[in-house]
Amino acid sequence: MKHFSNGPMLNAYPDSIGGKLADIVQFLQRDELKDVFSSFYILPSVFNTDLDRGFSVVDYTLSDTYARREDLDALQQLGLDLKLDFVLNHASVLSPQFQDLLHNPDSPYRDFFIDWNTFWAGEGEMTGDGYILPQKEHLDKMFFRKPGLPILMVRMPDGRDVPYWNTFYQQVDYQSPTVQQLMEISGLQYTEAHRLHDRIAPELAAGKAPADLDFSGFSPVRDSVLDWLESHREYLGQMDLNIRSPLVWQFYDDTLKTLAGYGARIVRLDAFAYAPKAVGEKNFLNEPGTWDLLARVDELAKKYDLELLPEIHASYHEKIYQKICRKGYMTYDFFLPGLLIDAFEQRNADELRRWAEEIRDDGLRVVNMLGCHDGIPLLDLKGLVPDDRIQSLIDTVVARGGYVKDLHGAKNMYYQVNATYYSALGESDARMLLARAIQLFMPGKPQIWYLDLFCGKNDHEAVRRAGPGGHKEINRTNIAPQSIDALLQNDCVRGQFALLRLRNTHPAFGQDSRLEIGGTGSTLVLTWRKDEEWISLQADLAKEEYSISGTSL
Repeated sequence: MKHFSNGPMLNAYPDSIGGKLADIVQFLQRDELKDVFSSFYILPSVFNTDLDRGFSVVDYTLSDTYARREDLDALQQLGLDLKLDFVLNHASVLSPQFQDLLHNPDSPYRDFFIDWNTFWAGEGEMTGDGYILPQKEHLDKMFFRKPGLPILMVRMPDGRDVPYWNTFYQQVDYQSPTVQQLMEISGLQYTEAHRLHDRIAPELAAGKAPADLDFSGFSPVRDSVLDWLESHREYLGQMDLNIRSPLVWQFYDDTLKTLAGYGARIVRLDAFAYAPKAVGEKNFLNEPGTWDLLARVDELAKKYDLELLPEIHASYHEKIYQKICRKGYMTYDFFLPGLLIDAFEQRNADELRRWAEEIRDDGLRVVNMLGCHDGIPLLDLKGLVPDDRIQSLIDTVVARGGYVKDLHGAKNMYYQVNATYYSALGESDARMLLARAIQLFMPGKPQIWYLDLFCGKNDHEAVRRAGPGGHKEINRTNIAPQSIDALLQNDCVRGQFALLRLRNTHPAFGQDSRLEIGGTGSTLVLTWRKDEEWISLQADLAKEEYSISGTSL
């Protein structure tokens, strides 16, 4: 396998700067961007998607709205390796496979997704609603991403309602029949059909379930109208894939081939730990199923010269990051963002030093970051930082305008905080520059969120526009191309670009370089050496300042 560059990696949506990937290409072609980045992680709205800002993939063709093949070719001409997403666990209900299942009585994709009742046959009791309720011993092992069982009742072409496994988002919409359709469905004459329409149409528009509609005075036609409503319902959401299906593995192979054809060198595996499912095992990160899945996907990836980056959040004490690395994969350093904010607040670099030493001494291959499209991880810090310090970190970021997300609605089970990294640091230029310098000298390949580059502040108006559940939009502000010139005059922005260029070009950095770690108390010293070249960062978290020395400066 060819080695990709260990230099900085830009991270953005295809419409993060301007409105299309072409606008980001133009940005990267500027003289100010020369030698700044070696890679580009394009988030999955570059594909044909519907929900979840791209993570609900319809298919892996390029989105006409955001990207063209010429844009990808231009990125390759700039010498940028691409990192792209592959969602292993699920596909959109609008995917061609699921749509075929909905409309084709002889669909070959019936086993492409997971029939809940087939999966749990003999392991529970059938309910009156047509799905099996698994035995308590099985339910106790399950991890739920939303309230209720992870199922979506799907109306099949033959009229049966079949539960399919649905770990993440789901939405069911009911189409209100017209007056004429009600006449055809029920045999009612026009006047009565109009009365029924005027009663149920507002109820459906308000989100009322068909079974709860008011049919008083129309009881004889209730069943026929309900059957019509159920057979015409529409779905949004993501349906879990059945990894026991040969067609799923053909889909995996085809997708990896497609991503390689776009110029990908790294493939981020989103939600991979939910994909392996087995009766009697956890539905998240079961073992050895998770590792067997990864090994099999890796064999496919190697055909196309792709490096896998499995994405998973787990507390530090679980050591999942170690398991991933020991099996030969890269992993995310989800610990660094929170550790850095904590170090500033504590005015102490002890945990940063210890974490850098662990990465180095254990030979962990990591991708590190400050901000990203998601939130600042907190769950990951449990076991690395005392719980009271994590709570203090939450309180600090919230006081600076951020939001806290609990773990899937569970109280006091923190998951992440949502804020721009600049705002999380108190909107301090000195802290932002020092945080960036430390990130670039820490072990790993640095991933750079586009908004951090420009010292982006919390976007509360975007959260308001997004409505309930839109807290992540606080850190996804679109940057207008015409504002770039002015932003590049900002000293903090210019300083970050200088640091990134240094990280990308200095010969002492590299996957085969040696790292020396020193300092005491508030000071952190990170020195990289390769042959006769060396470069050293001397950072002070109390004074919030740093200096860099070395050869070839």
